[in-house]
Amino acid sequence: MKKQAVLSLSGGMDSSTLLLHLLNYDYHVTCVSFDYGQKHKVELERAQSLVDYLKTQGFENDITYQVIKLDGLSQLLNSTLVTGGSEVPEGHYADDNMKATVVPNRNKIFSSITQAIALSIAEKHNCFVDVALGIHAGDHSIYPDCRQEFRDADLEAFKLGNWGSEKVNYYTPYLFLDKTGILDAGCEICKELEIDFNEIYKRTNTSYKPYPSGNSDYKSASSVERIEAFMNLGLKDPVGYADESGPVSWETVVEHVKQILVK
Repeated sequence: MKKQAVLSLSGGMDSSTLLLHLLNYDYHVTCVSFDYGQKHKVELERAQSLVDYLKTQGFENDITYQVIKLDGLSQLLNSTLVTGGSEVPEGHYADDNMKATVVPNRNKIFSSITQAIALSIAEKHNCFVDVALGIHAGDHSIYPDCRQEFRDADLEAFKLGNWGSEKVNYYTPYLFLDKTGILDAGCEICKELEIDFNEIYKRTNTSYKPYPSGNSDYKSASSVERIEAFMNLGLKDPVGYADESGPVSWETVVEHVKQILVK
């Protein structure tokens, strides 16, 4: 039996790279995405597209995927990321105004569900299961629930509340990497798995303000951080970008981000 992991697959660059990482290390991965009323729901379409693509690349028996709908939750949350919230801020990811994008207790909600799934797999197959998370160093200052202290306390609460919980642990290989480091790791994994880098990363979404066309914005902080990672590695992002006037070139995107980085 293969090693088992449960992955919270957001459809973003980090968790998508982590899915590749797990497949490269011969895991069977149970992927779950959450529909919690987020404005950037295109990420769910990208996650499904990525899973579908990987299954055509020889991993059809290595991935289980399900979307979990948290109906009614968004109306009760105060965050710019959910439907009905105020405008998502622009600027750099490290800027203090990014705290407006925090969704109260989001990772605790998600972790409770992924822990339950992981424990169920562990009990059914009498095996150890890793709960895999794509959290990274860039998240720590803005999102407290991405910090190691939270993960340790959350795991302790899970272990106190469940029989057999010793069979479940967290796996966070990117905890001390930034976005550039994660993307660089993804490049190498694509080579090792002999799969097309562009086909993988065009099936991810990092934008918190995507357009109805599916194109990403290039001004919100999450987009800026992603674009910066591609720039640092000298790569062109396969995702399409746009603004209010319509699609824009990669050169336009890069020039805008350069101006933000020098401020």
